Amino acid sequence: MYLMIIFFVALLGCKKGTMETEKKEVEEPVPEGHIRFSGYIWKVKNPAGTQGPHSNYWSKDNVWVDEKGHLHLRVRKNMTNNRWECAEVQTTIKFGYGTYQWKLEGPVNALDKNFVLGLFNYSGNSTYDEMDIEFSRWGYSTAKILNYSIWPATGENVPYTTWSTDFTMTSNFTTHRWHRTASSLRFQSMQGFQDGDNEMIADKSWSRPATSISTLEMPVFMNFWLFKTVPPSDGKDMEIVIHEFKFTKL
Repeated sequence: MYLMIIFFVALLGCKKGTMETEKKEVEEPVPEGHIRFSGYIWKVKNPAGTQGPHSNYWSKDNVWVDEKGHLHLRVRKNMTNNRWECAEVQTTIKFGYGTYQWKLEGPVNALDKNFVLGLFNYSGNSTYDEMDIEFSRWGYSTAKILNYSIWPATGENVPYTTWSTDFTMTSNFTTHRWHRTASSLRFQSMQGFQDGDNEMIADKSWSRPATSISTLEMPVFMNFWLFKTVPPSDGKDMEIVIHEFKFTKL
């Protein structure tokens, strides 16, 4: 009798372990035209013609996740159709107050003057409800490359707020984030990959009511594109790798 009890306990334990393993392995299926990255499903931009920003061409071939789980965004000249094509993804869910953080691999401080790498929230209402970390010189070789921007909440007739700086890199890796509350927004950029505040590159904060900050929940976007559709001045393709996106809810 004692041996039978041990057998049934062991059998139940095996079944429970199998069920838990199977449960962990079940993931939300990835729809066609989407990717899975950093635990989220992202829609890949792939229109037949041009779309904004700035009437660029976009291609799903410029977006992929490698075997390590890192996301690649590329701008390249398609030699088949002789046009420059860009990359963009957006989450299928919306995010609100909390910390948004990216770990980037690539020389984001030294991009060609015509490239724009954007990490942002956006409601879809043009010129409203948006907050951005953007790496671009906006077509000018002397412009500062790191840009933090806030577009006002819908219904508030005020100009957008922006701040820019240049920076050097101690390695090919940087961390960038913002922390968003109902009344404030703090942007930060750091050297290397980290979750702390070491080796700070930039740190800038804004708060209401002096600055209009959207209170909406919005999707997260990441894109890599050409300012005013002008090809890179050196004529070379470029690729940026995002190792991680992490959202920590407030």
